[in-house]
Amino acid sequence: MGFGMGLNLVLLLAMVATNILALYHLSSFQQLGSPPPPPVPDHLVHQLSTIRATINHLTLLRSTSANIPSHNRPVPPDLLLYSRLSPVASACRHHPDLLHRYMNYTPFALCPSDATLSETLILMGCHPLPRRRCFSPSPSCKSLSCLGFDPKSEPSNFLSPKSSLDLSIPQLFQLASNVSSPVRLALDVGAGTGTLAAKMKPFNVTVASTTMNVGKKYNEVIAMRGLLPLHVPLQQRFPMFDGVVDLVRCSHAVNRWIPTSSLEFLLYDVDRVLRGGGFLWLDHFFCKPADLEKVYTPMFGKLGYKVLKWATGNKTDSKVGEVYLTALMQKPMK
Repeated sequence: MGFGMGLNLVLLLAMVATNILALYHLSSFQQLGSPPPPPVPDHLVHQLSTIRATINHLTLLRSTSANIPSHNRPVPPDLLLYSRLSPVASACRHHPDLLHRYMNYTPFALCPSDATLSETLILMGCHPLPRRRCFSPSPSCKSLSCLGFDPKSEPSNFLSPKSSLDLSIPQLFQLASNVSSPVRLALDVGAGTGTLAAKMKPFNVTVASTTMNVGKKYNEVIAMRGLLPLHVPLQQRFPMFDGVVDLVRCSHAVNRWIPTSSLEFLLYDVDRVLRGGGFLWLDHFFCKPADLEKVYTPMFGKLGYKVLKWATGNKTDSKVGEVYLTALMQKPMK
């Protein structure tokens, strides 16, 4: 059924429903001198209002699309590309067995312990997950030590650099001050246990940390530290409004293992949430030297950002001769 025919059918059904409701109301009137008719039930009034609003909306939709037949409207190529790289929530239907297991629970009771199953669905593009009518059990761990995490074991890279590949918080603030662009709100992509957010907190900077648990308790640790965890995968659109973030840090979780087209979509979503004058921080991005020159440097250059720091070095634990890149770039005012 074509788009126009479908709209016509919906409009016809809506008008029929409106007439039926009108007849119902008129049939309740009696002859002159009879008792007053009973009031129209509230639910019918609500339905009538809804139908009228639907008719108005569909009429407007029809008028704006009447000149463009649905079969002649091309699908945007980026939509086709992204749907293959990072499936949207409709991907739930592509994994019926996993989805059936996830939705097989006892309503109004405790939710089953299926965090690994839910993350598997999320990573396959089934996100946001369907809602369930069950209660999340209270976590048994009530301390960081219970979660197997010791803040003292964290690296001090964010406070004191060990090499040119490290960007410390004081260095970051100095670079930001040099270009008169303050840092107040940040997004840490692939944050692990929320180290950056914890180190930034004393400097009055709010950092939202995106992470997946993948068998560990990263989200619980971040929350236990009084920080903000965002349980989202790398392929998901950032849950931030446009142009509101001062700094986006991409940890070494963002690296050459991400397909280049997917990485490009990620970078442009970073650009979407960054305000003009905000900063993109690539922290220990690793790849092969030839790819850094031929693939990634041109990709980062397409953003048109001003380079404030650009440092490369060998990845000493690599068996294939990879290199690290740490860069700080500033988004121009557009």
